[in-house]
Amino acid sequence: MKPAELRKKTMDELKKELVELLRERFNLRMQKGMGEVPKPHLYQRVQRNIARVRTILTEKERMV
Repeated sequence: MKPAELRKKTMDELKKELVELLRERFNLRMQKGMGEVPKPHLYQRVQRNIARVRTILTEKERMV
């Protein structure tokens, strides 16, 4: 997900997106723990998206 797309979203939409990403990360961690690593690169992609969403949330909070 690109930062420009995230900046267009509202605070509520960003918070929903963050919750979804956190759930996805949890599911990937559980799969990894069970030895079912379908695509290892997905964990890093989800981590980076979480960081992007958190950064933009912080930016928007500071602007208010």
